[in-house]
Amino acid sequence: MTTQQQTPIEEDKQAFEQLCINTIRTLAMDGVQKANSGHPGTPMALAPLAYLLYTRHMRHNPKNPHWVNRDRFVLSAGHASMLQYSLLYLTGYGLTLDDLKNFRQWESKTPGHPEYGHTVGIETTTGPLGQGIGNAVGMAIAQRYQASRFNRPGHEVIDHYIYGIAGDGDMQEGISSEAASLAGTLKLGRLIFFYDDNNITIEGNTSISFTENVGARFESYGWHVQHVADINDLDALNQSIEAAKAETERPSLVVVKSKIGYGSPHKQGSHDAHGAPLGAEEIVLTKRNLGWPSEEPFFVPEESLNFFRQAIERGAEFEQAWQKQYAAYRAENPELATQWEQELSGKLAEGWDKDIPTFKAGEALATRVSAGKTLNAIAPNLPNLIGGSADLAPSNNTNMKGLGDFSGTESGRNMHFGIREHAMGSIINGMALYGGLIPFGATFLIFSDYMRPPIRLASLMGIKTIYVFTHDSIGVGEDGPTHQPVEQLAALRSIPGVTVLRPGDANEAAEAWRVAITHKGPVALALTRQNLPTLDREQYPSASNLAKGAYVLLDSEGTPDLILMASGSEVSLALDAAQQLRQEGVAVRVISVPSWELFEEQSTEYKATVLPKNVRARVAIEAGRSQGWERYVGLDGDIIALDHFGASAPAKTLFQEFGFSVENVVKRAKALLNK
Repeated sequence: MTTQQQTPIEEDKQAFEQLCINTIRTLAMDGVQKANSGHPGTPMALAPLAYLLYTRHMRHNPKNPHWVNRDRFVLSAGHASMLQYSLLYLTGYGLTLDDLKNFRQWESKTPGHPEYGHTVGIETTTGPLGQGIGNAVGMAIAQRYQASRFNRPGHEVIDHYIYGIAGDGDMQEGISSEAASLAGTLKLGRLIFFYDDNNITIEGNTSISFTENVGARFESYGWHVQHVADINDLDALNQSIEAAKAETERPSLVVVKSKIGYGSPHKQGSHDAHGAPLGAEEIVLTKRNLGWPSEEPFFVPEESLNFFRQAIERGAEFEQAWQKQYAAYRAENPELATQWEQELSGKLAEGWDKDIPTFKAGEALATRVSAGKTLNAIAPNLPNLIGGSADLAPSNNTNMKGLGDFSGTESGRNMHFGIREHAMGSIINGMALYGGLIPFGATFLIFSDYMRPPIRLASLMGIKTIYVFTHDSIGVGEDGPTHQPVEQLAALRSIPGVTVLRPGDANEAAEAWRVAITHKGPVALALTRQNLPTLDREQYPSASNLAKGAYVLLDSEGTPDLILMASGSEVSLALDAAQQLRQEGVAVRVISVPSWELFEEQSTEYKATVLPKNVRARVAIEAGRSQGWERYVGLDGDIIALDHFGASAPAKTLFQEFGFSVENVVKRAKALLNK
């Protein structure tokens, strides 16, 4: 057997490609070294893959990073951020060498993990491992849904891929299994992930904790799985990418073997290259080992930079060709094009809220029921509203009737996430990031704990996502303390930027959906399982006051002696208690407080009219933790709350036994007044 000899031209090409790849490697190691913090090993290992994606395969335009038909790239292994920052600098997205030198520094454009909205060219905020996989699945869902709505034969104006890179940490997190399982079920053929199989985590070789066959796992999910034995084999790697792009009926996973810290004489293949700088001496030795032409930090060969910057011209050509295609599409489909452009701009469809129902006084409805009726009134008029439940749609009342299911073969609007709350949260984040959609996900409030990481990230990114949480208190009843949320409202309120809405009756629930649709950031609806009385809005102020976060529902003549404030199911309790106190001569005001966050956005003057200072006593009532209500009742006030777990019993029994009764509210209020 003879070995085929390379021609001088092929040798020159190979040498030049290695120069470009090593440009990425050296920038990554230098950036981490200067910051004295970060992860150099993974960028060094993955440089060949990143080089191929950004220069040969991805359709992207560095001068218009928001071009709608661009390929998306998600670095789920966000600790390898210097890999992406190096590529964004080299391919002309606007990052500078100074930005790379300021890696992880105050106000730099290159934070420790990629942040959406902070650095140009970053599609999502990654860092918590596995979240990027869920986001990418959401983007692939959005891509298919929008393509089904707007593409026409001969005019496939939505025609791109979602690429992602994941590491061992991503694969060990449970969310990757949840999201990948759903992606396989849905046959998301435009989703392509690369698994960096380098066998290293912070504590050492993965053999100490992770010995499963990841490729076999993904095959069982219904993915198209390939293996590349050496990431430095560009031909094999390139062929795997081409094959993944050609496989449009299944999502693709390419399992790529790499060596962390590639090129480092003493740290290659070791966990020592994972989460700490290589060290100045080791960097010099590594550069020599790679045949790098300079030991100067952040040295970029001119010929390498020029090659990478060809992405600018190539990207312009990609977009220009698409714009020509879109012009023809628009000429033939003007109404569709206008609708798509409007949705991408964030403008809501004309008359989207015209059918929001008004509920009759005296009708007893759980707010999950009235919210469900409202959702079904809105959905036909808002075609970019899409979502579903974690296998609880009948209980959450979130099925959009007559609008079809999103499945492996259909592109309806009802998502079936399965019992995968964590992935659901991450997936709807990806759908929101994709652009043009208003996604929602539903489950019981108690399971918001499973969703906390993606809710937090949605808030960090400032994206529009809606969470429908039902069964919001001990009103769950017989299911017992495992299913009765106690601390979850306080936990959601503690996340900066999340707006929590806990409506007190059917009409407040309808208005909660209006706020959720128009609000800019993430919104959580907390809705009851049990029926609540529908208030007579001829007697009480309009439920549209929910948009102010808190408002006076019942007032006294003159300055009140007592203020009773409550949210959700406890609002009607506060009204009943107020009526009894009034009969005993107490001047009492009742305030509905559906949203602390919206109330805090109001003017100082408005807040003072709702909660004046010169009131003798204030009592807050909520069937959850008391934490946080101190800001409204003051140090001398009282909070009737639930600072312990619930129990298994009928809801009425639980409310009575735990003090959520007219008798107890009146007793506590009078005791406070007598102090």
